[in-house]
Amino acid sequence: MSILRIIEEKFELYLSIFLLCAMTIVMAIQVFMRYVVQHSLSWSEELARYIFVWLVFIAISYGAKNMKHIRIEAALGLFPPKLRPYIVIFSDVLFLLFAAFICYTAYGVVLRQIKLGAQSPAIMMPMWILYAAPMVGFFLSGIREIQTIVMRIRALKKEG
Repeated sequence: MSILRIIEEKFELYLSIFLLCAMTIVMAIQVFMRYVVQHSLSWSEELARYIFVWLVFIAISYGAKNMKHIRIEAALGLFPPKLRPYIVIFSDVLFLLFAAFICYTAYGVVLRQIKLGAQSPAIMMPMWILYAAPMVGFFLSGIREIQTIVMRIRALKKEG
């Protein structure tokens, strides 16, 4: 399996696993320091919170890749069976438009944060890194949604 294929198939999964492990390690260190050493770390909770934010937005992309986003299946049942695949594609297009809107809006927020030069209080991380999470997550979601739409259209053509 080529590296590009692994990235295409498993990128969000591996990144989510890494972020979840990093967050768990940071919180375990904080618990150890607080209850065993009796000295709390000033940066651990902030770092864990920022990792969690990134994890959530990467997981949105993972959900899009696996086509596991919330849908109202009961409402889909209201449409005639022949029309349902088109309704699903339409909902995918709506999600793609939403993802594009979030990317565009988040890009403006990131640029403002870069200009402001704001830093987080405890770890002194540039805040634009945190504000880039929605932009990156929804950009990846948009790519996955395009893949899903293409796959659904091909399947529709195959069925005739």
